[in-house]
Amino acid sequence: MVAIASSRGWADIRSTPPLSISCSAAASSVVSPIGQSADPGLSGSSQAGVRRLGRGRCELLAGPGGDLVTGVEKHAKRDMPLAGAATHPLAAKVTLCNQVTALPKFSTPLTDVSTCRSLFGSRTNRPEMSRALQLSRQFSKRAVMEALLQQAPISRASIAKQTGLSKQTISEIVRHLEDAGWVIETGRTNGQVGRSAVTYEVVPDAAFVAAVDLGGTKVRVGLTDLRGAIVREATEFTRPEGGQVVVEQIGRLCLQAAAAAGVGRERVRIAVVGVPGAPDPSSGRVRFAPNIPDFDRMDVAAALEAVLECDVLLENDVNLAVQGEVWQGAGQGLDTLAFIALGTGIGGGLIVGGELVRGADNAAGELGFLPFGADPFEAESLRTGAFERLVASAGIRARYRTLTGGTDAPGMTVPEIFSRAGAGEPAATQVIDETACLLARGVAAIAAIANPSLVVLGGSIGSRPEMTERVRALLPGCMSSPVDVAASRLGPQAALIGAAAIGLSHLHNALFGADAPEAKLSLPPPRQAGSKA
Repeated sequence: MVAIASSRGWADIRSTPPLSISCSAAASSVVSPIGQSADPGLSGSSQAGVRRLGRGRCELLAGPGGDLVTGVEKHAKRDMPLAGAATHPLAAKVTLCNQVTALPKFSTPLTDVSTCRSLFGSRTNRPEMSRALQLSRQFSKRAVMEALLQQAPISRASIAKQTGLSKQTISEIVRHLEDAGWVIETGRTNGQVGRSAVTYEVVPDAAFVAAVDLGGTKVRVGLTDLRGAIVREATEFTRPEGGQVVVEQIGRLCLQAAAAAGVGRERVRIAVVGVPGAPDPSSGRVRFAPNIPDFDRMDVAAALEAVLECDVLLENDVNLAVQGEVWQGAGQGLDTLAFIALGTGIGGGLIVGGELVRGADNAAGELGFLPFGADPFEAESLRTGAFERLVASAGIRARYRTLTGGTDAPGMTVPEIFSRAGAGEPAATQVIDETACLLARGVAAIAAIANPSLVVLGGSIGSRPEMTERVRALLPGCMSSPVDVAASRLGPQAALIGAAAIGLSHLHNALFGADAPEAKLSLPPPRQAGSKA
């Protein structure tokens, strides 16, 4: 129960389940204040606080001077009042379902009567009371879906044990989700004393995410179900015309993948497109993408939404790759990680403290513009980037042609140069060594700024064992404490899996999460995700 104070006394809003927090204090009826009333006309009992009920439970009391949603925090295993937090800027953390669940943030602290009443209502404000009940039910549904996503197949009794919700509440939520087609019975529990119980899991093909990795050379598309499994993939060479031609190519590949998997386009609810540059959310354009003509002149996001007929999110492709590595790759369990992709171009993705670093203009990680390699003051460096001009594939081929006197065919590819280096050819070996030295400089630069636990090397060039081994051997020569370096475990699927992670986070929260900034459902565990194709 949540009790709201007004000039008429405490008004009760009953919710399912009770919003409560764990409390190690002994049974007591003492109210611990968290804020004083700002209205002199209200009695002193109108303050907000926590009433201890005993047996490890507490009742949240929000008065007009206290901020229920931004002023209460759990203090585990400590018998102390939750005091002086009426204007605390952080979201409250309420122990619900044995998990830390963030309640909504509000920009205005509840320091006046009108604000408090407008958000929570009073004894006579039934519409606002309904709003509070609706929010409570959303959190309950979110808790049930969290258990289903993480532990399926799972019984209602197990969900109740994990969430702390009543069996009646869980039965109602599960029945509603079944009727809507999101949850299905999968069997019965085995090997337990007593009667077996029905188990449930999320219907994986109830909705899909279209994950797209657009590169200067290739465009990859993966269709991902609600468990994070890639059920269909398609790859083509990127159309050189760029602009609307590439937009239509992406749309065609996504729809073809859906048709091949027997999925109607109405079940593709969101598309996440990784682009080789910095997407601008306000204009939909993509900056710093010289390999995709005209993307810096058009609203790419709107054009894709028109073709796909669903919501579209644009993200830097290397930002997606680092998300993929954290979810299913080399970065599992790490909260500070850098990813460097080297291929047609070069880019970096960085996660610090568990959060993706995007920068002021969404351009963090544009390593191609590091001011070394080629001359950063040359006009071409302003377009392509001084570092990228030498370390990426075009620079590798140009240096090889210079060393060999231009005698080889102009169509010489980077894989062929690596092959010749492996056979011991001096010119090819020198070019690969020089590239590794340049890449080591880039690794050292990002490590000096962000101090990551690990730098993952990816892309068609960076993930090659010859490159990873060379970079690892070179770092002690330019770093007093060399950062750990590893090749990507996900290879060319890194950005696709990262796109799936972003898309599933948005989709799960839109379908099942509470309407709150911090109320995000976690992703399914990696053991459930992967490719079925």
